[in-house]
Amino acid sequence: MDIKPPYLLFIGDSIEPMSIKLATSVSYWRPDLALAEMSLDGCSVTTSLPKMGIKAAKQQGVKTFVLGLVNSGGAIAENWIPSILEAIENGMDIASGLHQRLDSFEQIARHAKKHNVKLIDVRHPTQTFNTGTGEPRSGKRLLTVGTDCSSGKMYSALAVHHEMKKRNMSVSFKATGQCGIFIEGKGIAIDCVVSDFISGAVEQLSPETDPQQWDIIEGQGSLYHPAFAGVSMGLIHGAQPDALVLCHVENRQTMRGLNHRELPSIEQVMELNLIAARLTNPKAKFIGLSINTSSMTQSDALKLCQSYEEQFNLPAVDPLRMGVGRLVDQLKE
Repeated sequence: MDIKPPYLLFIGDSIEPMSIKLATSVSYWRPDLALAEMSLDGCSVTTSLPKMGIKAAKQQGVKTFVLGLVNSGGAIAENWIPSILEAIENGMDIASGLHQRLDSFEQIARHAKKHNVKLIDVRHPTQTFNTGTGEPRSGKRLLTVGTDCSSGKMYSALAVHHEMKKRNMSVSFKATGQCGIFIEGKGIAIDCVVSDFISGAVEQLSPETDPQQWDIIEGQGSLYHPAFAGVSMGLIHGAQPDALVLCHVENRQTMRGLNHRELPSIEQVMELNLIAARLTNPKAKFIGLSINTSSMTQSDALKLCQSYEEQFNLPAVDPLRMGVGRLVDQLKE
């Protein structure tokens, strides 16, 4: 699905920074796509973009009104609807990463039809997919994988993509989650694809291409997470990665949302991911580790990464503190 820029990022009456993760992700990685933010009374968070109303945004050429926030249950709140309807009246497409479909509201659906605008629910793909084949295809692919969910897979993939663009390498970012889709403007919300078709959807997302082209594929979930391992497995088979980056949050003790389950070791995760990846690409290998060291001091983070480098004989970096240049260096070998 394609989302037309520029965006007006709607953050409603949010009060928690994590509730506007989608909006802040877009404003951080692609400020060229996001013109401004719009909030309601009671909102106490911000993306730091300029504040703008819908009519002013229309005059500035905004094409899409993005619901850049989430709430419990992923539902569209009643007090957001007047803003959505106003955006429709001003000719803007409406894009949402929430679970509840926009057209589940008859008033929104009717208004969109009247004003000839699109309703885009990125968590409800409209494409049809074939099952995966595992057939070799040209081009090069890097996939980020993790010891857990929310371990930096999207950030690491985008950081690698950004570094490669700086070096004028032939590279494309392939979004597989709602935040990534809004950042790139297109992609497939892979966790919403019927399980039989996940690997085929990834093959479609990253098709055969120029032999020197790198596709940086955003990872999802973890092969060790009981809730989301199915998505991770289909993704790794469809990606057929030549290169893998292991993402890990240092000092996290249990799997996200599962306090009864301890995190696996990095060795375990690397071994299992290589077994899975080599089903469709026998040459798959790890090229480095991306470590979230936010719980540590700078000096301790450097020592930790050095110890991982000695243990695994691979570069280990915190992408926020150290950049990902040394990971990208591995892609030229």
